[in-house]
Amino acid sequence: MVKKHISLIAIDGPAASGKSTVGRLLAEKLHFLYLDTGCMYRAVTWAALQHKIDLGDETAVTHLARDIQIEIFPENGEADGRHYTVHVDGQDITWALRTPAVDANVSQVSSYLGVRQEMVKRQRAFGERGAVVMVGRDIGTVVMPDAPLKLYITASAEERARRRTRDRSDQGHTADYDRILADVLRRDDIDSNREHSPLRPAADAILIDSTEQPPTMIVNAILDMIQEPVNGNR
Repeated sequence: MVKKHISLIAIDGPAASGKSTVGRLLAEKLHFLYLDTGCMYRAVTWAALQHKIDLGDETAVTHLARDIQIEIFPENGEADGRHYTVHVDGQDITWALRTPAVDANVSQVSSYLGVRQEMVKRQRAFGERGAVVMVGRDIGTVVMPDAPLKLYITASAEERARRRTRDRSDQGHTADYDRILADVLRRDDIDSNREHSPLRPAADAILIDSTEQPPTMIVNAILDMIQEPVNGNR
């Protein structure tokens, strides 16, 4: 039985660290809602590209973030392998969120204060309902700083680039490892050094390196942290 005070789990970490896979599996085990907050910033980025908005125009991108409707639905038996469904203004854009164009621009869009403020407001509404595993880059530090369990999952840049290369190939996109590694390092630099909500672990976060650990092993370790012993024994 899950400890009663664990109603929200915050998971942060850099791109392709494995945090989304761990978060999804953990939510399934606990029967919690899985919320990948990164998809919200990707949705804004996708919409800005579709509307041909200059991504360097912070004011225009911020106005767009406030105006668009973003809906996130749990996976409901779709046959294409998705783990959730994202709609922007009623259009299903779930797979469009993982295109190279969105990958290349999401860090810039998510660095804008107005965009972050709008997305954080929406994310907190989910968190306040409880029974949620929330995954992102500033959940434990900004979005839900009072979360009872905070995790920070990372991996080496090389391993994260290998994962991203494999994912892109599986989705039918061109995948050049060296170029993807350079992009991973670039995104790390932007995310860690941005003025607003920089990527960093919360002071009380548990650090987990996933470089050589499969997601199932990490999930089992987390469950051991939050589950009550049976009859007082492990």
